[in-house]
Amino acid sequence: MTNRQHRRTFLKGVAAVAGIQAVSFGSACQSLFAADSSELFKISLAEWSLHKTIFGGKLDNLDFAKTAKEEFGIDAIEYVNQFFKDKAKDEKYLADLKQRASDHGVKSLLIMIDGEGNLGDPNDDKRKSAVENHYKWVEAAKFLGCHSIRVNAASSGSYEDQVTLAADGLRRLSEFAKPHGLNVIVENHGGLSSNGKWLAEVITKVDLENCGTLPDFGNFNLGGGKSYDRYQGVEELMPFAKAVSAKSHDFDDAGNETNTDYSKIMKIVLDADYHGYVGIEYEGSKLDEFEGIRATKRLLERVRQELA
Repeated sequence: MTNRQHRRTFLKGVAAVAGIQAVSFGSACQSLFAADSSELFKISLAEWSLHKTIFGGKLDNLDFAKTAKEEFGIDAIEYVNQFFKDKAKDEKYLADLKQRASDHGVKSLLIMIDGEGNLGDPNDDKRKSAVENHYKWVEAAKFLGCHSIRVNAASSGSYEDQVTLAADGLRRLSEFAKPHGLNVIVENHGGLSSNGKWLAEVITKVDLENCGTLPDFGNFNLGGGKSYDRYQGVEELMPFAKAVSAKSHDFDDAGNETNTDYSKIMKIVLDADYHGYVGIEYEGSKLDEFEGIRATKRLLERVRQELA
């Protein structure tokens, strides 16, 4: 039984003894949990939410932590290596990045890694090269105080072959990351990796504690006009999750995300007994990036209150 279930059972017992009716019990629960709803999960900010701003030269990667804290009141961040791809071994730059986060009381959670080769490449030499290309990011993440690097599990071939190939690359990288105290976590990010069942099989085959997933609410495009059910996919990936990405695009007048039922999907997250950080990753175009981040944060806070 989880802590939440224990608390529910306790409160029901209190209600019964006090003779509280069903309607007033619901109000009592809401009141009792309102003070500690943040215990359900914390909110972080993925740097990709600001990719247009950064690529447009309006924000420097070094000021990401400051922006997260001062603009959005968020004190935990997820970097993207594309914004400092030539700095993985630049100790002076990394020290500056780390100090600025510390100065603003911001935690560095992970680095999202792209462009370093396919960890499930069918060619042994290319797969080995891809694994080794990630080493510098493991070391950079360790220096910054992160708990993980987020990677992709791209491969090719049959379904079964890709399970074997991706698991091989991920195992090699995870073995390197383990002595550094780092996790290697895989995002559903297109192709077979957007098939929750497939990615769960891959992680199971790796069978290492520091190899897990980063379920993304929106990345379930299988290609060829096909998509995977996002709720099923998140449910399949949550047993291995060490981070969660709250993808958002558009919002209705009530502040709900139009592609994803946040109440439904966050209940799946919490039912997996996950109470870590949920990272805002806004990718919409109707709102500017700053407003999109704020809209996503408001939605997550409201859902967190409701689910408490």
